[in-house]
Amino acid sequence: MLFFEGYIIHEISDMQLIDSLKHFFREVTDIRPSIDTVKAAENIRSNIYFKGPNVWILVCAIVLASVGLNVNSTAVIIGAMLVSPLMGPIFGIGLGLGTDDTMLIKSAFKNLIVMVLVSLAAATMYFVLTPLKLANPTELLARTNPTIYDVVIALFGGLAGIFEMSRKEKGTVISGVAIATALMPPLCTAGYGISTGSLSYFIGALYLFSINCIFIILATYLMVKYLHFSEVQFQDNRKESRTKTIMSIVIVLMIVPSIWSAVKMVKDNRFSTNAEAFISENKNLENGYIYDYRINHRKGGSIEIFIAGEPLTATEKKRLVESAERHKISEEQLKFSERAIFEAKDNTSEKIMKGIYERTDSEIARKEARIHELEKEIAKYKRDNIPYEQIAKEIHSQYPEIGRLFIGRGSEVNCDSITAGTPGLVLITNSEKQLPENDVQKLERWLKIRLGDSTAVVISRK
Repeated sequence: MLFFEGYIIHEISDMQLIDSLKHFFREVTDIRPSIDTVKAAENIRSNIYFKGPNVWILVCAIVLASVGLNVNSTAVIIGAMLVSPLMGPIFGIGLGLGTDDTMLIKSAFKNLIVMVLVSLAAATMYFVLTPLKLANPTELLARTNPTIYDVVIALFGGLAGIFEMSRKEKGTVISGVAIATALMPPLCTAGYGISTGSLSYFIGALYLFSINCIFIILATYLMVKYLHFSEVQFQDNRKESRTKTIMSIVIVLMIVPSIWSAVKMVKDNRFSTNAEAFISENKNLENGYIYDYRINHRKGGSIEIFIAGEPLTATEKKRLVESAERHKISEEQLKFSERAIFEAKDNTSEKIMKGIYERTDSEIARKEARIHELEKEIAKYKRDNIPYEQIAKEIHSQYPEIGRLFIGRGSEVNCDSITAGTPGLVLITNSEKQLPENDVQKLERWLKIRLGDSTAVVISRK
């Protein structure tokens, strides 16, 4: 051991330090002392049933979420997710898979299906009856295109949810999970798709809902296995073997598509990022510009580029292809549409031209505003810029007796109230004899006209 200023310092080896750190982190991250799996299983089982108040709570939550989506109000959507009872059956399916409880899986799945049907019916009814119509409901559109971020949110949201359900002392995590995983909005969007006859809305929204459900179930299953929840005990060995085989098949059928979906989303996201970077780099061409583009993720991905202006030369096309390849986009994935404005058969051309006009008007408005600002700055500069030497020469030619003068801008201040008056131009003359009042007034009128400043004041002194 070491002694230092009265203190004893124990000398430890590197291995002892590593062991101490391991013990510290193990102690900090150990969740088992705070976990009650028996109580958690009871809570999950009790929350899977969809009857009585839960039915009306779900209907109210669906209507609230639909209103929020209809008026693009994030706050209302969050409020709807807080009161939604949808999480119960989803956790129930995950618990059943983790504990080999087929009866729980059947019951939870049945209740989930009923919840989904009720949600779709309520959302469809709302969007059929609502007088509120939006040309571009952005919050609805956001629920039709799942991304890798939705997968990550659902997975980690499910982990947080089962942690909270298993904790002895409950907190507010479940509310946060309900908001983060966003199970309600996709169902409302699917109802909107039914009410408007839009198959793309319906399929896209249900796909997002399914992704969220699957990954929450997967997260629940993994945590149930990790925390060693009590499994169902079978009296018949053959029944146990058959049940576990069925569970294994179900788990594989659930995991494999979800992994495939996650991998596809990663690839799609990467292609979209590369495509956007490519477009941003080549927005302005030599004799035209890219006014729009469309990304298609089918068959490995492709990007259609809409070009306005003169047709692309071979050199320009080669340069664009080389730029695309730098962004990991092959030539086969590029499609140039140079005459889309003129060749469109439907209202596409109208939409394109409208978009161009809007962008042009916006750019013109921005430039006009900048020009106006610059004009004001120039006017202020001209106003503030006084030709001192020329003014002095002109005054001296009229009043040779003036030996010196001072020209500047100032403001009269009332010392009693400490308030400043309107800023103005001040001319102070200095001569052997004070100028007569008539000459002062005459000089003042001349100065106002000469400099175009009505605030000019002349003061004469000896």
